[in-house]
Amino acid sequence: MNKSKTYFAYLEASAGISGDMMLGALLDLGVEPSLFKEKIAALKLPLEIKIKETKRASIRGLKVDIEVKRKKQIRRKWSDIESFIQASPFSFSVKKNSLAIFKRLFEAEAKVHGRSFREAHLHEAGADDAIVDIMGSCYLAECLQIEDFFCSPLNVGQGWVKTSHGHLAVPPPAVAELLRNIPVYSACVKEELVTPTGAAIISTLAKKFLTFPELCYQKIGYGAGHRNFTNFPNILRIFYGEKKDLQPEKKVYLIEANIDDSNPQILGAFFETALNLGALDIFLTPIVMKKNRLATKLTILAEIDKIDNLIEAVFKETSTVGVRYFPLERRVLARESTQVTILGEKVALKTAYYEGNEVNVQPEFSDCLKIAKKHNLPLKEVIQRALKEYFRKKKKMKNILAKKANRDKELKSGFKEN
Repeated sequence: MNKSKTYFAYLEASAGISGDMMLGALLDLGVEPSLFKEKIAALKLPLEIKIKETKRASIRGLKVDIEVKRKKQIRRKWSDIESFIQASPFSFSVKKNSLAIFKRLFEAEAKVHGRSFREAHLHEAGADDAIVDIMGSCYLAECLQIEDFFCSPLNVGQGWVKTSHGHLAVPPPAVAELLRNIPVYSACVKEELVTPTGAAIISTLAKKFLTFPELCYQKIGYGAGHRNFTNFPNILRIFYGEKKDLQPEKKVYLIEANIDDSNPQILGAFFETALNLGALDIFLTPIVMKKNRLATKLTILAEIDKIDNLIEAVFKETSTVGVRYFPLERRVLARESTQVTILGEKVALKTAYYEGNEVNVQPEFSDCLKIAKKHNLPLKEVIQRALKEYFRKKKKMKNILAKKANRDKELKSGFKEN
């Protein structure tokens, strides 16, 4: 794991979520099971952890079973949990996140049963295995350097579940309380799919709940649930990658309006307004409308969080009385900004990559134009000089890295340079 990088985790929870599914999926991303068991053993709880590969409706996943050796279940209050976690040998970050998750559980339990926060106690969610689920998930997230969690809408299942309070409808009250303001649905099976522990973990850690976003992931972790349903994979999937490759807000919309009664100067001036409001692109297209009227189609490309302000501006700044807007699928190359110096001046360049390979390099037009005017040179010559300097620097760096690799190889083989 590269300690200089941070990572994201996107949970695809079409089969719901539980504490053991979360552990299985995170472990499946590459944390050594023996390391996890060793760390949990330091909690000195009377339990045994078994980790094995299994299948759910033909899909493989990692199953984590926690066998509690205690004969009588303990009822824990907030003060018990808080003291236990604070005294544990985990990092400050793991303790902080674990306490935040348990706090949500106690708040939900207190509200459901009409008790104060300090008086509330936990049954299923306060058991030893729940402590492992919660603290273990926070520890594994730290090992994997996950900075941001995102999650799909949750399939809560349907039917009834047996609890210490009797038979309760799915989702049971504590789960329903924990999932306030979170998108949920019910599909496929008549079972409880989101447990209190799972609901507490994801409602605390997830930054946002959204349908599959634009992302580039390197690994997928598969966590298997307890039950094996027919034709329904009881699996939690976690998509894992570098944080820079996740763009959860990048759903793009196209805004359009056909305008046949506006001054072209007004439409031209609107470009600056739209770009200042966050438009990714804006352009005008000549069209012919009904009754053979010549008109202009205004098109704006924008991310979802910008469209309301842009539509308001279209109505205020142009003569249209209606707009169309709809989501748009797109693919965007990974890009990197670099800089070169020519004629004593800085020129920015944008480099585009496809599957890690450089496919395009483009000098910044405004920088090149400024230099061309200052030095009385043709613009195309300035652009060519910028590109030539970029490739010269790239070749020089490649040679330096190659020499370093050769030196490292020689040293590793026991040879020394003359």
